[in-house]
Amino acid sequence: MPKIIASSDNHLDINKINVNQVISQQARYMTDQKVDYYLIAGDLFNDFDKSRKYVRSLRERAVNTNVLFIAGNHDMIRGVTYEQLETGGWPGYLNNQFVDIPNTNLRIIGINGWYDYSFATNVKRPESDFYHWKKTYWIDSQISQPMSDIERERVVLGELEKQLLEAQKLAKKVILMTHFVPNQQFIRYTDDFRFWNMANAMMGSIHFQQLIDKYAVNSVIFGHSHRRYAPVKINQTWYYNGAVGYHNHHHNEWQSNDFMTEWQNQLKFIQII
Repeated sequence: MPKIIASSDNHLDINKINVNQVISQQARYMTDQKVDYYLIAGDLFNDFDKSRKYVRSLRERAVNTNVLFIAGNHDMIRGVTYEQLETGGWPGYLNNQFVDIPNTNLRIIGINGWYDYSFATNVKRPESDFYHWKKTYWIDSQISQPMSDIERERVVLGELEKQLLEAQKLAKKVILMTHFVPNQQFIRYTDDFRFWNMANAMMGSIHFQQLIDKYAVNSVIFGHSHRRYAPVKINQTWYYNGAVGYHNHHHNEWQSNDFMTEWQNQLKFIQII
């Protein structure tokens, strides 16, 4: 079976990482480990153009590894339009696309994802309240889009179901890569911390989760949530979160002081059963 690794939320700019050095180190690691596929589930930079150039350089140096990526909400802040995110054909960019792994029945599907406020189940607010909270407090307020969040997630769900239906017809085992949280079990609910209860609205969609269950997806790789999760099976699906997260004096989520150590510790090796 191919060796597949996954990571997310590297936040190379926020973490003030020497990008050229890290590309060389990651390429060397993947060559030494004979990695066939490296999947990046979003949030490399706060600028899609930088994320795209990083992936291009990594693909050039890790010549025996197929490096594939999708965009997270941070990547969407600048350097790309909504239309480009939906249809872009950059090398390695997998949103709304798939890659079949030769000599297997495995298909890797990429879906950036979005949200429709449905994870904020314990906050009884109208849609307009979530929207105004997002525009006031959430980084996604900087992302330009031609429709509402509800409409955007509806587009995502339509593309996801189309991709999963085609894979089902061909009896493919699916490895789904998305950025936003794909299952409600990863959502943090509290009785006394209003920020996170409102922020849950921007985490993902329960309807995305329902499609994963409907089509019995084998494996899901995601990010967005920086909490540390071991791989876990929910119903018929294995979930992998490889978020590296933030390392600064304001917000330190790392368990080491070195990016490569943290990246390797958070890498998820995808096991297909």
